[in-house]
Amino acid sequence: MKPVIALVGRPNVGKSTLFNRLTRSR
Repeated sequence: MKPVIALVGRPNVGKSTLFNRLTRSR
């Protein structure tokens, strides 16, 4: 659950962008 921590730790970067990268990586 490393991506989850990054998302919660960097909410300013853009949750949508991070989520999109995760779905693409999966």
